[in-house]
Amino acid sequence: MDYPAAYKYTKEHEWIELNGKWGKVGITDYAQNSLGDIVFVDLPKVGSSVEKGKVFGSVESVKAVSDLYSPVSGKVTAVNDDLTASPEKINTDAHGAWIMKVEVSDSADANDLLSKDAYETYIKEETH
Repeated sequence: MDYPAAYKYTKEHEWIELNGKWGKVGITDYAQNSLGDIVFVDLPKVGSSVEKGKVFGSVESVKAVSDLYSPVSGKVTAVNDDLTASPEKINTDAHGAWIMKVEVSDSADANDLLSKDAYETYIKEETH
């Protein structure tokens, strides 16, 4: 899997695509592959606040339920309602199937997120 260079990544396997003070958040291909077939996504509520490093929802697969951790702090401006009816979209396109959109409250939150190369190195270290 080729990880998008424009995204930033967390060690909990979420990605964020930043565009100024706006961000789209999802889980990485590595995460969806580790989880297996995703059967349910617990989405945050539009208008709710999320805090960097804190749980904002969960993803349930046939193997387990995994918490989702926000890569930044801010306000949820949209959720991907398509995932309610078709959570498997994350399995087929993890880097296209965003979970939430966020208005980022502090752009410095992204400073310690991983680049594509750093994330790929992290995965290699985690799997060996």
